[in-house]
Amino acid sequence: MTDAAAPTSPDLAFRDKWPSLAILIVCEVAAMATWFATTASLSAIRAQWALSPFQEALLTSSVQAGFVAGTLVSALLSLADRLNLKWLFSLSALVAAGANLVILGFEPTHPVVPLMRFLTGMCMAGVYPVGMKLAGTWAKGDLGLLIGMLVAALTLGSASPHALAGLGGVDWRTPVAGAAVGALVAGLLIHLAKIGPHHAKAPPLRLSNALEAFRRPALRLANLGYFGHMWELYAMWAWIGAFFAASFAARYGDAPPFDPRFATFAVVASGALGALGGGFAADRFGRTLVTSLSMAVSGCCALLIGFLFGASPLVLMPLALLWGVSVISDSAQFSASVTELSDRHLVGTMLTVQTCVGFLLTLVSIHLMPYAVETLSWRYAFALLAIGPFLGVLAMLRLRARPEARAMAGGRR
Repeated sequence: MTDAAAPTSPDLAFRDKWPSLAILIVCEVAAMATWFATTASLSAIRAQWALSPFQEALLTSSVQAGFVAGTLVSALLSLADRLNLKWLFSLSALVAAGANLVILGFEPTHPVVPLMRFLTGMCMAGVYPVGMKLAGTWAKGDLGLLIGMLVAALTLGSASPHALAGLGGVDWRTPVAGAAVGALVAGLLIHLAKIGPHHAKAPPLRLSNALEAFRRPALRLANLGYFGHMWELYAMWAWIGAFFAASFAARYGDAPPFDPRFATFAVVASGALGALGGGFAADRFGRTLVTSLSMAVSGCCALLIGFLFGASPLVLMPLALLWGVSVISDSAQFSASVTELSDRHLVGTMLTVQTCVGFLLTLVSIHLMPYAVETLSWRYAFALLAIGPFLGVLAMLRLRARPEARAMAGGRR
């Protein structure tokens, strides 16, 4: 089942581009809400059930493990390049909606729940990279911005559970049910979007297609940059809230001036501005330039923020917000780079391979952080994350020196 012919008329493309992209963004965020549902429910679950550290970790990491499994299968079978993009997105979103509805029938401690979270993660492999490929079919000198818009919307989705938790009083089933409805709507609404004119025909099925991400030097360097970025990003998002809670407690005891969960929301949500700004800048000044600068800034923030542990929020929050913006401002540009450097008929597979390995790394860095805090204290723990972006800078500067880099952002490296 391959995609129908995409529109080729410039007038038709101009008329359909922004309505289709608006629908895509709504569908992407609505479907990806199933990823964030447990995070939004976790505080309410803790209040009613005694979770072991393993059970709590399983609720949050099972969806990412499922995503890694789903992207691996998708990459090996080149699903994002061989199947109808809208039907793949739709089916994935509808199955994710069903998995979240099943969760409502069980207590959070039941083993079915992490199993359904794992299935949800697998389904997101048909949503996240597929959405980026759909956006790319409409790109004409603005690929970085288009993918940046998707990442910005998803960043706000990642931040929203922290605001909900800070408000309190939310039954744990409410975010899960809301996410299921959102995914159901996304699975139906996506059919109203149109595929852009820049969509290549399906490639022949070869399991070795996925290896192109590492065979070709330019693609390999772009992916290495992304892997360094991902080493930092999700571990920062996962642990910045615990850092704020401990830092506020160290300074104010039980009476902080405001809930640290709102500080977490502000820092994660600020990344939406970074994603949009990074996309706008990369299309005009170059992808390797923007990604290298972003990772240099975020890596320095990771090194420095621990020295402000226990400091006044007036001092701590500006650096934390700078980290929140810079840690995600480069994210969409790695996907844009891979889109531009790949063979057109393998773009979906290359994006899927990239996200597969990147999210696999997040499982490592997220679970290393508690040991880093215990061994090094909060003063130095986040410095462990700086390794990723600094290595990523080296990869992107090496890519900048290669002739293939002129294929990115209209020759603006």
